[in-house]
Amino acid sequence: MQRLTENLAMTTTTFTTPRDLLRFAVTRFNGAKLFFGHGSAEAFDEAAYLILHTLKLPLDKLDPFLDARLLPDEVLQVLAVIERRAAERVPAAYITNEAWLGSYNFYVDERVIVPRSFIAELIPNQFSPWVSEPDGVENILDLCTGSGCLAIMLADAFPNSVVDAVDISPDALAVAERNVRDYKLEGRVNPIASDLYQNVPFKKYDLIVSNPPYVNAESMGKLPPEYLHEPQIALGGGGDGMDLVRQIVAGAAERLTPEGILMIEIGNEREFAEAAFGHLGLTWLTTSAGDDMVFLLTAEQLQ
Repeated sequence: MQRLTENLAMTTTTFTTPRDLLRFAVTRFNGAKLFFGHGSAEAFDEAAYLILHTLKLPLDKLDPFLDARLLPDEVLQVLAVIERRAAERVPAAYITNEAWLGSYNFYVDERVIVPRSFIAELIPNQFSPWVSEPDGVENILDLCTGSGCLAIMLADAFPNSVVDAVDISPDALAVAERNVRDYKLEGRVNPIASDLYQNVPFKKYDLIVSNPPYVNAESMGKLPPEYLHEPQIALGGGGDGMDLVRQIVAGAAERLTPEGILMIEIGNEREFAEAAFGHLGLTWLTTSAGDDMVFLLTAEQLQ
């Protein structure tokens, strides 16, 4: 007991400011060779985020607090978070129970994959120039909705729309429902338990959007430990990653309006997507990661 007390006393005198903890966290994260693919690009960004979140400080204001004196309990709380991230390789979003897409903040936990989508970059511009009249978009289908993040962003970007947010996982839909309530979009975003189109109301959609499981079998075997904390059903897309994508493409034609569009994110699987659907004339959309992450097909192309 005495040694424990001495160790705690040493810890709270060694680390007295966020600057001390930031330096330690960056070293700890780099030493542990963590993978950063869930919001942060490097150890420094992730360390700063976790420290600010744990201390309940504004996430965009690190500098004013760097040399503030911390209470012993605050130091211990931050060190516990740093150690969990480094030792257990848990994604930061599961530690903080939040994930950001642009300016949107969503609740997340281990029941859903951490939101990350290049489609999210395209939504604020209302898919211009592919959608010429955003106010005329009335029905949107979001397949494999997970936390509901894209469905919520779509409802916000297209104010006259109703979004059906589909997922096969009851756990994921429970998280989506929480986010829908947080954004007060009940009645405009409708979580639906369905295996893709199976239980979806039969109506025509102006937009069908999906960020489905698309990781090919070989890549699934090489995922960093951080990804193993996520629901694997939301990641694996079969041998070439296109198992669910094929079903989505096959069922889209009868679900789209004559002017409707289908948009699907496939990550690093362009080669497999071209092999499967290249004959349809895929249009590849420009995102921050390049021109090979998201493809688009029109209703006319799908006929």
